[in-house]
Amino acid sequence: MRRQVLEQPRQEKDKLPLEKQTLILTHFPKFLSMLEEEVYSQNSPIWDQDFLLASSRTSQLGIQTVISPPPVAGTVLYNSNPSSLEQPNGGRTSSACKASSGLETNPGEKRKMNDSHVLEEVKRPRVKGDIPVELINEVMSTITDPAAILRPETNFLSAHSARDEAARLEERRGVSEFHVIGNSLNQKPNKILMWLLGLQNVFSHQLPRMPKEYIIWLVFHLKHKTLALIKDDSVIGGICFCMFPSQGFTEIVSCAVTSNEQVKVYGTHLMNHLKDYHINHDILNFLPYADGYAIGYFKKQGFSKEIKIPKTKYVGYIKDYKGATLMGCELNSRIPYTDFSVIIKKQKEIIKKIIE
Repeated sequence: MRRQVLEQPRQEKDKLPLEKQTLILTHFPKFLSMLEEEVYSQNSPIWDQDFLLASSRTSQLGIQTVISPPPVAGTVLYNSNPSSLEQPNGGRTSSACKASSGLETNPGEKRKMNDSHVLEEVKRPRVKGDIPVELINEVMSTITDPAAILRPETNFLSAHSARDEAARLEERRGVSEFHVIGNSLNQKPNKILMWLLGLQNVFSHQLPRMPKEYIIWLVFHLKHKTLALIKDDSVIGGICFCMFPSQGFTEIVSCAVTSNEQVKVYGTHLMNHLKDYHINHDILNFLPYADGYAIGYFKKQGFSKEIKIPKTKYVGYIKDYKGATLMGCELNSRIPYTDFSVIIKKQKEIIKKIIE
């Protein structure tokens, strides 16, 4: 009955005034859920054999009887007129509705639940204050509408925009690309070597206190890899790292983005790509040495000075740097980091819509 009652208003919701949309699509499903609780509840007064008699006796005195419903339902007022059911907000269900639902046929006999409903109740028990499925579906249909979610995401000036939003949209449009590259002994001059040279230039320019010879050693070391950010076929940033799969961690050696591109916060999106890459390779810990300028960046990416893995795992594997702080980050294999801010934003929108 509930599906049939709600189907037509949903199909014609665009023709309804806004206040009627709210009433029919938000409040009415809640009422139907409460009614369903009464129909299937063992303790509901509507199945009491003496209920109608008591109601008729009170009607002679002109008294309204207030009956406490089960805990899962809200307060319902039963009017002195037995042919109508009155809600506190003024809504009314007529006797015709009762007859159509089969409640008037045998007032003292409880209607049997069908097998499918029993299975549904066993599978997902109802919880006090549970949100109706109809409301969830309505909210999800609004949230997942491309027209609804595209507008706020393209607004770069929004105060609520995610840090990596601009970089993520550029990647989606094909303006920028992310590639994990490295040097090899049998590698002939090609695009990857040109990108490695570009990375060397970016690191040299952005990390002036680091000797150029050391930067060349980092970028072209056979055990090192670099997540390169490519835009217009040129390198504009990257994260150089060394993986230790047997020890369960990766050392982040250097990280930089060209100064004229830093306004778009590529550093966050770079790190998120690196996290997803390592989750795919079953390495869930990062260990970088950060100087005073880099500590703030790493903290924003989820790094802390508390190292989660034992010292025996990394001592002797990574180089100690004087004047730098060892930081650590433990990854969660269930999180898609490149889409994490989008997921959080969508969850916030769902909560906001449900509250409304």
